[in-house]
Amino acid sequence: MSSEDQLSLFASSDVVEPVAPPQLDLIPTDAKIPIPIGTYPSLVELAQHCNQCQRCELGATRHHAVVGRGHPQAPIMIIGEAPGQNEDETGLPFVGKAGQLLEKILDSVKLNTDKDIYICNINKCRPPGNRTPTTDEVEACKPYLLEQIRLIEPKIILLTGATALKGLLGEKRAISKIRGTWLEWQGRLCMPIFHPAYLLRNQSREKGSPKWLMWQDIQEVRKKLDEIC
Repeated sequence: MSSEDQLSLFASSDVVEPVAPPQLDLIPTDAKIPIPIGTYPSLVELAQHCNQCQRCELGATRHHAVVGRGHPQAPIMIIGEAPGQNEDETGLPFVGKAGQLLEKILDSVKLNTDKDIYICNINKCRPPGNRTPTTDEVEACKPYLLEQIRLIEPKIILLTGATALKGLLGEKRAISKIRGTWLEWQGRLCMPIFHPAYLLRNQSREKGSPKWLMWQDIQEVRKKLDEIC
């Protein structure tokens, strides 16, 4: 076989050259450098960046970034505080006992993550010891949350617990004072509700108890969604 014949083997149209995977732009590692709204074309790219992110010290201790789960165009977004141990191990939000209770609450008014709900957290990484995220940690992670809201475009946002309420709306009033109240944020309806973990610590179902109040709130959410849709 001549050298020309040998070279022709490599010129075959059947040979597929390896293609390098697309390289994401570097994430600003300094939390003071913002991630502009409109950075991510989809939740897939956002999740990739979250799993590489080192914008705060939580990136050094996480097992998985916990980005979100549910329908990518859900009419209702539920925002929690930060991942716990179960979430850090699985990479999914609200999968422990609190998450199981949340699913039951949603099921009670025929809402589910297959079509109605997207669940995420203010912070995508677990704080050591499940402590409350610091203000700096919340601010470092907030651009990802804002991008999730932009991409999903929920009609209703439910804020579970004080950290979620303060982190998105800047609201400092206690959840117990304003839960079940409709608030407006950037043209969207928001409602603060009790965190499911708080309900696990308060088992009473008597009138006026946290569980009884949550039942009133979730029925109001179902009613409002039906009105909007």
